[in-house]
Amino acid sequence: MRPNKNQSPINIKIITLSLFFLLFLVLVAWSSFSSPRSNPSPKAENDDLTNPSSSLSTDEEDQPKPSTPACPTLPLTPTCTKTPPSLANALVHYVTTNITPQQTLKEISVTLKVLEKKSPCNFLVFGLGHDSLMWTSLNHGGRTVFLEEDKAWIEQITEKLPSLESYHVTYDTRVHQADGLMETGMGDECKVVSDPRFSKCQLALKGFPSDIYDMEWDLIMVDAPTGYHDEAPGRMTAIYTAGLMARNRENGETDVFVHDVDRVVEDKFSKAFLCEGYLTEQEGRLRHFIIPSHRTRSGRPFCP
Repeated sequence: MRPNKNQSPINIKIITLSLFFLLFLVLVAWSSFSSPRSNPSPKAENDDLTNPSSSLSTDEEDQPKPSTPACPTLPLTPTCTKTPPSLANALVHYVTTNITPQQTLKEISVTLKVLEKKSPCNFLVFGLGHDSLMWTSLNHGGRTVFLEEDKAWIEQITEKLPSLESYHVTYDTRVHQADGLMETGMGDECKVVSDPRFSKCQLALKGFPSDIYDMEWDLIMVDAPTGYHDEAPGRMTAIYTAGLMARNRENGETDVFVHDVDRVVEDKFSKAFLCEGYLTEQEGRLRHFIIPSHRTRSGRPFCP
């Protein structure tokens, strides 16, 4: 835009002076930030020499200075701003793939709220999938373990994401057996709280690695095995075993999540064996139960 010929010279002077004034302020600000502050002035050094009260005692000088603390996991501090490897890997993975987790944002947020309070913690997940790296990253510093039925799928996922801890497990049930297994689960032997390895209940899974049973899990997510057709294994035993593990912990409580509760098996078995009295929230197809230890109080009923 061409300048206006009728513009007053006074306006031009004001603008010019204003620019110089702003430039002066910028230079002052820059010098104040760039000037060293740690080195005392010669006058201050002389004052320290002539004024004994301003100098440190010999004992204080001899005391060892505290070492710089190691970078905490969370929260980040100005001296510990490096992105954790698990989080960096997750960011790169999800930015460069068109595949997204199967749960919705609102469903994921339910578990995320719990992880924000408990992480780093022990997190057991039935199922290995596209959301596995996300769960591991959200539980940074903790232990996240995945139990998967499909051996070929484990190899495919872990080839891309070798940092994930996963184990192959087998299920000998079928979805079409769900009604009979529900009747079995109502028996007295299935109401006894114990280590699943030693349970007399047909629903208790006994083929996991020993470490899975020995660990006290703070969170358990049941999002497997496959359960959308009659010949699939179904989640009957996974749901029951998750509840048994939660009750059998020495103390405290376990947050148990079940996905796909819009299906009959997940709906009925989660209500029966994780108990409606322990249900705290449902978002979409995800239910959240909080199950306390049954070992800390004898005589506690299987369901409240």
